[in-house]
Amino acid sequence: MSTRPPIHVLRLGHRRERDKRITSHLGLTARAFGADCFLLSGEADPNVLETLGSVTERFGGDFEARYEKRPLGWLRRFANEDAGDGTPGVAIHLTMYGRPWGEVIPMLRRDRPIAIVVGGAKVPGEVYGICQHNVGIGNQPHSEVAALAVFLRDLLPSGTSPVEFPGGEIDVVPSASNKNVKHLGLNEDE
Repeated sequence: MSTRPPIHVLRLGHRRERDKRITSHLGLTARAFGADCFLLSGEADPNVLETLGSVTERFGGDFEARYEKRPLGWLRRFANEDAGDGTPGVAIHLTMYGRPWGEVIPMLRRDRPIAIVVGGAKVPGEVYGICQHNVGIGNQPHSEVAALAVFLRDLLPSGTSPVEFPGGEIDVVPSASNKNVKHLGLNEDE
């Protein structure tokens, strides 16, 4: 269990049919790169949440994925009042219109919970004002999954070990030449 404050990823404006794959990939990226919670907003989509829950169960870790019906209200409370412990958190909006991530990351408070907002179809203008930081991973159009991965990777202190995922049924063991998967209780390579 990490001693750092929690990191939340808020996905705005999910469209169930159009965005199901990209939103699932956002959640998987959030989990793999160390976020603690994925909040889905827009159209409710139990399939995305089930996918994230299934991966967490099979591969381990302590990752929460849930639907947030009122994302702007949640974000306002998080940034201005209560990030879960009675004090405000740090809200970061990933947008191609933001300041360069290399300039912003060193300035970020690390002693408060963090919410990273990733837009969908159209981001309400209010988000730019609620968030303390509007951050661009480059100022050209590209994948929000790539932006989240780069941001989370650079948010971690330099030289830290990869995120650990205890308690899963499956453990992937890094290998230079083959697939090495250990199943909990079986201790055999696949």
